[in-house]
Amino acid sequence: MKLPAFRDLIIFENDDYIVVNKPPFLATLEDRSFNATNLLTLARQYHDDAQACHRLDKETSGCLAIAKNPEAYRHLSMQFENRQVNKVYHAVAWGSHEFENLLVDRAIQPGLKGIAKLAFKGKPAQTYFTTLEKFSRHTLLECKPITGRMHQIRLHLAYLKASIVQDEMYGGEPLYLSSLKRKFNLAKGTEEQPLIKRFALHSYQLGFTLLNGEPVTVTAEYPKDFDVLLKLLRKNG
Repeated sequence: MKLPAFRDLIIFENDDYIVVNKPPFLATLEDRSFNATNLLTLARQYHDDAQACHRLDKETSGCLAIAKNPEAYRHLSMQFENRQVNKVYHAVAWGSHEFENLLVDRAIQPGLKGIAKLAFKGKPAQTYFTTLEKFSRHTLLECKPITGRMHQIRLHLAYLKASIVQDEMYGGEPLYLSSLKRKFNLAKGTEEQPLIKRFALHSYQLGFTLLNGEPVTVTAEYPKDFDVLLKLLRKNG
């Protein structure tokens, strides 16, 4: 993976915060892969005291807030803790669904090997879901998590039988162009690749309060893979 220039990722910046549009396949913090660069390392090359205020899964793209100083970090961390941050995600899910601000209130328990599960004894988790666009066998959904549990949106969508495209951990199959296009011909001797090579989840919007009490809402454009996926669904259904 070619590393992006950190400056090119910035979608909001002031004296206290940077919000970036995190590319997919870049970990927020250090992960277990040897010598893997992460977003925080890039951020600290740009600003020495950078601190990630939350994290996104490695495959998830979109809005990620970084504090430039300890006071800013504490201020936003408290908002996350008190559920005062407005988080909006977009996901492409399997199935044609009509959700109108549907609340899923199912507790989540982190499991072994980085897999979480719905469990009565887990920590409370709530997410609201709304349909944005319907296709014949897929749906673009707006997801608003109230809590911030591990793999929350992915698990709650699996519970609704609306697993995210390519989220094989939670029942979401890969999507191939051959399943959308009737007259699809694959070049001889080649293997068809999925339309998106990660689960189709994007952190679309982040709203929080700055140190001076002023509210800010930042929106992250879709990355190329998510955008192409939607264009193909719109064209081929």
